Amino acid sequence: MVVDLVAARVLAQSGLLRPARPDRLLGMALSVARWGVTLATGYAAGAARHPLREALVDDDGSLSWRDIDRRTGRIAGELRARGVGEGDAVGLLARNGRGFVETATALAKCGADVLYLNTGSAGSVLADVLRREDALGVVYDAEFGDLLAEAARGRLALTTEELGRLATRPGPKAPLRPSHTSRQVILTSGTTGAPRGAARSGAGIRDAVSVLSRIPLRAGGTTVIAAPVFHAWGLGHLSLGMLLGSTVVLRRRFDPEQVLADIEAHRATALILVPVMLEKLLAADPSTYDLSSLRVIAASGSALPGELAERTLAAFGPVLYNLYGSTEVAYAAVATPGDLLADPHTAGRPPHGVTLRVVDDEDRELPPGEAGRIFVANGLAFDGYTDGSDRDRLGGLVATGDLGVIDEDGRLTVLGRTDDMIVVGGENVYVGQVEDVLLAHPGVREVAVVGEEDRTYGARLVAHVVLDAPVDTAELQDWVATRLARFAMPREVKVYDELPRNSTGKVLKRELRDATP
Repeated sequence: MVVDLVAARVLAQSGLLRPARPDRLLGMALSVARWGVTLATGYAAGAARHPLREALVDDDGSLSWRDIDRRTGRIAGELRARGVGEGDAVGLLARNGRGFVETATALAKCGADVLYLNTGSAGSVLADVLRREDALGVVYDAEFGDLLAEAARGRLALTTEELGRLATRPGPKAPLRPSHTSRQVILTSGTTGAPRGAARSGAGIRDAVSVLSRIPLRAGGTTVIAAPVFHAWGLGHLSLGMLLGSTVVLRRRFDPEQVLADIEAHRATALILVPVMLEKLLAADPSTYDLSSLRVIAASGSALPGELAERTLAAFGPVLYNLYGSTEVAYAAVATPGDLLADPHTAGRPPHGVTLRVVDDEDRELPPGEAGRIFVANGLAFDGYTDGSDRDRLGGLVATGDLGVIDEDGRLTVLGRTDDMIVVGGENVYVGQVEDVLLAHPGVREVAVVGEEDRTYGARLVAHVVLDAPVDTAELQDWVATRLARFAMPREVKVYDELPRNSTGKVLKRELRDATP
């Protein structure tokens, strides 16, 4: 009963329990009955409840909820006619915009599994992923035609532009309700190795309640999603926006001035991004735009440096929310503006309905203040990797792959990946702590610390930095030694013009280990 009351309060506060006309409620119920809990349901139910309201704004204009539902029905009919059946895996390589949204929704109506491909991947990586996932076909933005030449060979291959044109013409009817519920296969970031597919079924109401219990998004608003929607963070907010009946603004490419202009022009209430985008927004001088409508800036996808959190709060006000999660566990903890003001390095507390534990190497739960492996249970944890492998599990909890510590107030601090705890001369060094200390130096803009083998100490730390001003590397070494410990000092500092990152802003440390500045 307590859980039901909490969920009801969260849904009421978000505006999701507003009354609707009986005929529209019936239409929404029929949509769920036909499509299950998928992207298809979101747009079909929205078409029943608020058919003419704007659902999507992109570089090509705007579409209503009814527009998207009708267009995706036609696209689904075309896909089925071309051989896309229930349970088939189809790759999708598209930038933010209607091509992505309509293809994913149409594939859900076909009962096909959607394999979200990273627009920053090399052609050989895409070919390997499609082969490994046994994909029937691939749908892609035309700009990626050359990149997919090898990967698309022998497979059904269509462009999003072609499907968009077919959506405006009479064609095969949309499929009946599929018996197979479409799965979403999201690739891991591949920062330390080859990306792997992590499959999960559609999110439900309890997942929305979890997120909304910590991030106060409201129904009927406008959300600018700057994060890539092929990534779990952007995709999750696309789905959440459908549930909330929000207008979603998507742009093919991230441009900080365009983002700020969109917030002003559309009176956006929420902005969804990855932390590296915050740096560029701050550099674009947000004070020159009217951002008074903005209630939430939600960041995730990579670590949020504490000093960046402080600068963002100073520039935008108390609207920054940082979600800690992973492709495998979806969401684990959320830091609210209050949490970040108290400790800018915190990952926050677990949302409603989430179990979070920090355990030692013997799987024993650790008390506050002691560091260990992070395990999480919620309604959206993945079903395992599509190659048959899995994460470590502890009962119903899944390992995030990170080390962390919970303080006396219940806030989690993430110390880094489990393989980022480096033993230097018998002492445990948490790479994340070293990076935070270096970022606090006024001359350091970006940093990534990696471990390398060392004959004397077993391992040594190497810091890869981007500087804002000339700084002697010995000064940076002393900066760490005097704030952490001598054994935590990087034995070498390498200076770069920029660090290699993937499309969600994560630093590709596997490239740094063999890199030359």
